[in-house]
Formats: sequence, C-alpha cells, structure tokens
Amino acid sequence: MIRLKNSDEIDGIRKSCHLLADMFNYLLPQVKAGMSTKDVDVLCKNFIVSHGGKPAWYRENFAGAACISINEEVIHGVPSRKRIIKDGDLVSIDVGIDLNGYISDSTHSVLVGNVKPEVRKLDQVALECLAAGIEACRVGNRISDIANAVYEIADRHGYGVVYDYCGHGVGLDVHEDPSVPNCPFRGANPRIKPGMVLAIEPMINLGVPDVYTLDDGWTVVTDDGLCSAHEEHTVAVFPDHTEILTDLNYKK
Repeated sequence: MIRLKNSDEIDGIRKSCHLLADMFNYLLPQVKAGMSTKDVDVLCKNFIVSHGGKPAWYRENFAGAACISINEEVIHGVPSRKRIIKDGDLVSIDVGIDLNGYISDSTHSVLVGNVKPEVRKLDQVALECLAAGIEACRVGNRISDIANAVYEIADRHGYGVVYDYCGHGVGLDVHEDPSVPNCPFRGANPRIKPGMVLAIEPMINLGVPDVYTLDDGWTVVTDDGLCSAHEEHTVAVFPDHTEILTDLNYKK
C-alpha cells in the first residue's frame, strides 16, 4: 500500500533529508585514497549520532551506517577495515538517517583521484539519469515515466541498467511501496500523486545489466566485473512541483 504523507510528515522527512545533505557535504571532501570503507562508515555514523539521528540501515540489520560500494560493487557494500579505497576508484556511498522516526535516503558517488575517462562518463550519465527521473516525477505521470526517462538516457549511451534492484517509497520506513524501477517493466504502475515521497536511484553499469550477490549476503556486484555508478535522491511530490529533499544545496 502506498502511504501518502501529510504536510507534518513531509516536514519531518525534510528535516531528516536536510541532515543527510549536511552529512554528505561534510563527508564527501574527506573521502580519499588510502582510507578503508570502515573509516568512511565511522565518519557517517559519528556525524549522524552527534546530530541526534540514527543510521537508518540499522533497521534492516545492516552492519554499518553506510553502504559503500566500489567500482564493480553496485549496491550494499559492507564497510570493512580490509577494503581500501584506491586512486582511480568510483566509490558509491548510500546512507539513510532515521531522525525522530522519519527516514531519508540518498547516494553520492565519489571519483577518487585519477579516474578513467570512461568511468567519469559513466557517473556523469548516472547523474543525468537521476535528473531525468526526477523531472518525470510529476503529478499525473506514472511510475513508468520515471523508469523510461532513466532507461532512455542510459541505453542511448550503451550502458546496462540494473533491473534486479530499484528505487522505492520512503519516509516512514526504509523501503515502502511503490517500487520505482529504472527500466521498462510489467505489473503495477501507479499514477504519481501529491504526498508521495520516493527514493529515485539509477544504478547504471558500464557493461551488462546483470548482477549477483556475494557470499556476505549483501554486496551486489556486476556480472561482468565492470564498473557501476549509483546516484540517488529522496523527493517529495506536491500538486504543482516536486522537491528534492536531499539536495546538497538546499536553502537553510
């Protein structure tokens, strides 16, 4: 069931999202080669807790405040002291905050040092896909309009669009209805309505769209071992506009 949020609930979700934006503005300049993914996770956790929040992924028994996925890792990378960030890596950092029961969700990819041109282009296209998906998230459109907008841009560049995982409703829980795919799909295709709060999150692969899960039960990687880029925002739908709640440049 899709839970449409009222104005008070959206205000609470917005505060959580703004805190998440503050965290990323604090975090992203610090991500450097030589750090472990656990080092990054500790920075995330300490910021969240010191500002009165809780890491939202703890609700799902994930072993970290952040999913940190490098290169061929698409999503759900488990923080580890042994996983070291290197020059040339694409590092996707997916974080959610539980602030007084309101959930935010966003992902930003960091290009570390001397990244190959084809990887830089991949992430730029993922950002374009995200922007197109958000643009299509308007009252009167359907979820398929978001999916098609994302897919058309990625497909035009010859990239694989992950179909096993997708965006979702968010705000009162980590994962809510509806699912928000990034490629054409069959099945439920609800119309977009005021009060919807959605996490739109393209996952775009340099090669094939197929993925599989490692033995840790969490980390999802590309089937061909090529790089993947993941970008995500939480948005709220209003009658006359859609607000990017996790915008790093929100007006304070």
